[in-house]
Amino acid sequence: MLHVVLFEPQIPPNTGAIGRLCVATTTQLNLIEPLGFSLDNKHLKRAGLDYWPHLDFRVWPDLEAYLAANPKRRIIAASARRGQPHHLFPFRPGDSFLLGPEETGLPEAVWSRFPDQVNIPFWGQVRSLNLAEATAVLVYEFYRQTGRLDQ
Repeated sequence: MLHVVLFEPQIPPNTGAIGRLCVATTTQLNLIEPLGFSLDNKHLKRAGLDYWPHLDFRVWPDLEAYLAANPKRRIIAASARRGQPHHLFPFRPGDSFLLGPEETGLPEAVWSRFPDQVNIPFWGQVRSLNLAEATAVLVYEFYRQTGRLDQ
């Protein structure tokens, strides 16, 4: 099972939408504290609609706790501008996508720890994609490559 790991997410509707995506694709969502919102936030629940009770998710006090509990998982750090284009990166079962806070992305100290790094190319007049959109692109490319979409 793929894991989506959100490092210190800040915007509840993005996390809610990512939760909905994870329910749709039976992907586990992992939230690394501190969170920029309460899990009871109405915007979080609204974006996830009535799917939130079906979400397989965990909240971790820090990234180290997640890594200690998942020592065999390959961590793939995602960025708006750095790393290999996602469609050229060879994903494999057991991967975890690590995405940073919406406004800043992954801090350099976190980013540089993981040699497997991807980005989503874009060419228009934007600084980056919305976190929920970027997560969806990565999740579906992962499942396309690993054969999950033919089920």
